[in-house]
Amino acid sequence: MDKRHLGWMLLLATLTSWAQEVKIEFFTPTIVHITKGEPTKTMVVTAKPEAVVVTRKGNSISSSQLTVRQDTQGRLTFLTAKGKVLLREKSHDIAQVRQTFILDKEEAVYGLGTFQNGKMNRRGEHKRMEQSNLEDFQNVLQSIKGWGLYWENYSPTQFDDDENGMSFTSEVGKGIDYYFMYGGSADGVIAQMRHLSGDVPMFPLWTYGFWQSKERYKSARETEGIVDKYRELQVPLDGIIQDWQYWGSNYLWNAMDFLSEDFANGPQMIQNVHQKHAHFMISIWASFGPQTRQYRELYEKGMLLPFQTWPQSGISHIWPPVMDYPSGVKVYDAFHPEARTIYWKYLKTLFNYGTDAWWMDSTDPDCFYPTESDYAHPVYGGTWRSLRNAFPLATVKGVYERQRQEQSVSKRVFIMTRSAFAGQQHYGSNMWSGDVASSWDMLRKQVPAGLSFTLTGNPNFNTDIGGFFCNAYNTNGPASAPRNPQFQELYIRWMQYALFCPVFRSHGADAPREIWQFGKKGEPVYDAIEKAIRLRYRLLPYLYSIAWQVTSNNDSYMRPLFSDYANDKRVWNITDEFMFGRHILAAPILEAQYTQEQIIKEDAMTGWDRKENKATGENQTADWTNPKSTTKYLPKGTLWYDFWTNKKYQGGQQVTLQTSIDRVPMFVAAGTILLLAPVVQYVGEKPWNQLEIRIYPGADGNFTLYEDEGDNYHYEQGLYTTITFHWDNNHRVLTIGDRQGSYPGMTEKRQFTIVFPDGTSKTVEYDGHRIALP
Repeated sequence: MDKRHLGWMLLLATLTSWAQEVKIEFFTPTIVHITKGEPTKTMVVTAKPEAVVVTRKGNSISSSQLTVRQDTQGRLTFLTAKGKVLLREKSHDIAQVRQTFILDKEEAVYGLGTFQNGKMNRRGEHKRMEQSNLEDFQNVLQSIKGWGLYWENYSPTQFDDDENGMSFTSEVGKGIDYYFMYGGSADGVIAQMRHLSGDVPMFPLWTYGFWQSKERYKSARETEGIVDKYRELQVPLDGIIQDWQYWGSNYLWNAMDFLSEDFANGPQMIQNVHQKHAHFMISIWASFGPQTRQYRELYEKGMLLPFQTWPQSGISHIWPPVMDYPSGVKVYDAFHPEARTIYWKYLKTLFNYGTDAWWMDSTDPDCFYPTESDYAHPVYGGTWRSLRNAFPLATVKGVYERQRQEQSVSKRVFIMTRSAFAGQQHYGSNMWSGDVASSWDMLRKQVPAGLSFTLTGNPNFNTDIGGFFCNAYNTNGPASAPRNPQFQELYIRWMQYALFCPVFRSHGADAPREIWQFGKKGEPVYDAIEKAIRLRYRLLPYLYSIAWQVTSNNDSYMRPLFSDYANDKRVWNITDEFMFGRHILAAPILEAQYTQEQIIKEDAMTGWDRKENKATGENQTADWTNPKSTTKYLPKGTLWYDFWTNKKYQGGQQVTLQTSIDRVPMFVAAGTILLLAPVVQYVGEKPWNQLEIRIYPGADGNFTLYEDEGDNYHYEQGLYTTITFHWDNNHRVLTIGDRQGSYPGMTEKRQFTIVFPDGTSKTVEYDGHRIALP
């Protein structure tokens, strides 16, 4: 028997500890599955173990890349093939479902989910991880040393890091179950996690445009009228979102049809939105009112859960809830495959109307005042407690898979959801950070929250631009916030941050958020908002090409600086800057410069109360033309260009910039080849046959432009094109390679206008064949 066959036999046997019941299974040479006691029945891991050659020597088991060593107490140590210690176990308790590890003293660890505490590094953290409106947890952690852990347990889990070690303790489980991954870098760990749990499918091209929403448009006429107004003002827009209550009464909660009198022509509204070259997203929930058909069918089959959820009262127009009239709304058992099929059966009504995308709200789900009996309630495959954190994964996966079955290739699934669990990146969903308050403090927290989420393997994150609850800024009457300079400044800076999120979406309660609410063209606030939207559309070739790298190469949109500059220790804990793709450094302004910053404390529940929590200084005025300044750090090892001025800076230093209300600080790395599109009113208005190519000299560079049909899955069959650009810095030559691939309707010929930082430019014709431009 040769060595390779021996390794495969060992894998099939699943290695068992010589000291305790510890099973060690190599999935790949760099991924090891560890179980102690009974393993978790997985909902996340889709990969199968490969035929890994492993060798056993004494108390160690090794692949070509990784060694697992065990001591006499059954504790494991993970090492590289060269013997470098990556991570050590300290102790475990199978009965308590607890595993404790030992970290290096200065070792930084990241991930786990969207903690709203402004931090990325999880050292010193103590956190009970249970899905909620504002915080979501994925149980995926990674180290600056290049290793990662996925803790395979779906019950609420306590994470602790202190002098006693770093530990996971879950509330339910029959054993300890985790995956150790060695990727060598942040990107490497992300790639390992996606290998385990699934890649990231492409979103439609139009989803990267601008989305407008609010809580809520109250008639079909109002919703459609928003699109009309954007078109009239010639401000780009690609998506309009219809929030809740288009179904009518709370007793008809989530009926998934236009039952309200104000939406009687809802199906026609969707068609009209399409005729205006926009796309339509609609709110759906994981719960149903007692008068809905879904509720009745699910109730008869025992597929509803008993706990209180949103909305608590059947009276929709009175707050706080009138508990004398309970809504009777119940969450469905999304773990049950038949329940997920029933869910889609009724959702097809909206799908057949032409709905383009789903706003899956309260996928945490809201679970008010849970009791022990609620947690013990049986669900498909376990109890509510045992599966609680995986609920968003189950419900999102149900919609994704059934829409794919409905139209397997012709229409890409796009889901926006409030919650996520590990592996959810594979099911066509983008998570937003919940009902965050409108405050500078909360804006600052969104940056590390989004980066932490990305580090768990899911790149798809966004927030409500301006924050959801803005009532504190309504100091001059109801809905006056958009004319309050304090809120105007916050909204602009939030939008400038959101430029660099995969989804670029304005939404919130208490006041409308459309651009005209903030003023009119020619006024600084309006113009700053419009400038941000237009920049987003110019960046679409760059952004869509990143999307392809996310799908094909395990990249991420939003990258903490240590993803690319881990050797610069100063960036390990930077939470106000990040890379947008691999070439643009986003450094948004996250503090008030023109108005007085207020301390505003609201959460997802108090925000609904709309109590007097007013920002002070309501008589403030702001001179938006007054230049300001900010200080940002540029990672070492790279020459950086200011995107707006083309001024060059050496990395490894703090730089002071002059700022203005209409500019977001952003830098471009030397060697970048940045492709920019012409401004359009919507995606697809103009083909990309005239693109600007900005070259940033100082280093060699490469970029691959990706294009496809934009809204189907034909790319999975290879119907797409790529064009590779290479900048040779020494010879100052740009080479545009042969176009690779094809798809129906592709642009055959185009013009590229090449622009350098000194202002020189050159326009060339390109027909798909290689050209070199000195």
